[in-house]
Amino acid sequence: MSGYFFSKDSLAKSDRILLFVGNRILVKNGDFLWRREQVPERFIAQDTMIKVSYGGEDFLVTRAPEGVENSLDAELTSLRSLMFEGGERAMLVAGKANQLLDWHASHQFCGFCGEKTIPDRSGQALFCIACRHAFFPRINPCVIMLVVDGHRILLARNARFRAEFYSCLAGFIEVGESAEDTVRREVKEEVNLDVGAIRYYKSQSWPFPSQLMLGFYADFASGHIRPEPGEIEEADWYDIHELPKVPSARVSVAGDLIEHYVKAMK
Repeated sequence: MSGYFFSKDSLAKSDRILLFVGNRILVKNGDFLWRREQVPERFIAQDTMIKVSYGGEDFLVTRAPEGVENSLDAELTSLRSLMFEGGERAMLVAGKANQLLDWHASHQFCGFCGEKTIPDRSGQALFCIACRHAFFPRINPCVIMLVVDGHRILLARNARFRAEFYSCLAGFIEVGESAEDTVRREVKEEVNLDVGAIRYYKSQSWPFPSQLMLGFYADFASGHIRPEPGEIEEADWYDIHELPKVPSARVSVAGDLIEHYVKAMK
C-alpha cells in the first residue's frame, strides 16, 4: 500500500473518497467509502489530498470540515469502531489512510530549520526546500504478548483504555532493546512476572496512530501477579475453557494470539 499527495482538481467521478473529521471517519449506511459524486466540492476543503492503493484499487482521503455529517445525512464514527465492525478491509484501507493523514499533519514544518514542507516529486515523502531534508512516514514498533502456563493464560485490562474485554499485555520497544528484551521488561513492569521461552507468532499494522505490533507467546517462569498502578487495572490467570470476553481474532493480533493458543491446547 502506498500513499501520495495530489491536487483535488485531479478528482474523477469514479474515485472513491474517505472523509475524516478530526480522528473520526464519515460513514453512511455502514459504508466508509464515498463516490466522488456524493461529496460536494465545498466539503473537500484541502488543496491536497492523499491517495492510497490497496488490492489494485486506489482510494482518496482528506479531512472534511465540522458539521459535514449533517449535510450529507451521515454519521461520524471512531476508527476503532469502524475496524471492529468493518473487518480487514476497514483496517487496511481506512486504518492506513488515517496513518498517512496523521503523518502529514505532524510534518508540515521541517524539524531541522522550521520551514514549511512540501510533497516531493515521487510523492512518497515530504521535502524541505530550504535545507533539503526529506521526511518519510514512521512506524512505532511495539510488542504484544500472551503469557501462557499450560492450560491457563494471563489476561489483563488497561487502566487508561477502559475496554469491556480482557487482552494481552503490550508495550513500545525502547531504544537499544530487542523485541524479546521488551517482552521481558514489559511483563515484569506491568504484572511483576518473569517469563522464560519467548516465541514469535505474527505481526500486524495497528493505526493508533501508527504502530507495528509484533506478537509473541511468552512462557511463565516465576512470580506473583502485581498489576502496575496507573497502567494495569486488573490482571489474572484464566483457564482456556473459561475465558472472559476477549478481542476478536478477525481484527486484532491480540485476539488471534488467544484464539490460536486455545485451539492448539484443546
